[in-house]
Amino acid sequence: MNHDTANEKTDGSDSSAGAGANPEPAPIAPELAPATADERIAALMAERDEANDRMLRIAADCDNWKKRARKEQADAVHQARADVLRDLLVVVDDLERALDTQAATGEAADGTAVRQGVELVLRSLRQKLERHGVEPINAAGQPFDPHVHEAISRVDGGDVPPGTVAAELRRGYRLGDRLLRPAGVAVSTGRSPEHTRTATDHATD
Repeated sequence: MNHDTANEKTDGSDSSAGAGANPEPAPIAPELAPATADERIAALMAERDEANDRMLRIAADCDNWKKRARKEQADAVHQARADVLRDLLVVVDDLERALDTQAATGEAADGTAVRQGVELVLRSLRQKLERHGVEPINAAGQPFDPHVHEAISRVDGGDVPPGTVAAELRRGYRLGDRLLRPAGVAVSTGRSPEHTRTATDHATD
């Protein structure tokens, strides 16, 4: 009897020890389960797209900055050239007036040589201006345009229609597609009163 009881206790203790040595794993909550491979790939792709967007925005900002810098530099260069060339135009004005005065007063004994020298200087200076992109503005006989003409006076233009440039008093110039200096002009008001009366008398006769 004692031997059987001892065997039963022994068997019972072995069974309990075996159950404690190999416990079953506890179930994992769904929210704590590791992400699947597809979910990890999707997250990485989202991060990549966000990084690409940031880089594109930075590149666009850099490009805009470069464009602004180039425009500001071009404007500064243009302004510097315009200032110098505007001063040179004063020399052109003086030479043109000298030629006009010489022609009006008549040439002295050495007048021909003086005129030829002035013409040579004026021609050379005009060539330099053209090389810098300076072009004269045609004014005489053109409709008055406030964008390129400056009205210095108004005159009875005879047969010149009203609102038309009757005379060019100071030549205007362009620098490329920009106005360097407007042409100083006399604008016609139409037929003169004397011309109108004469025409009326002829019509009556």
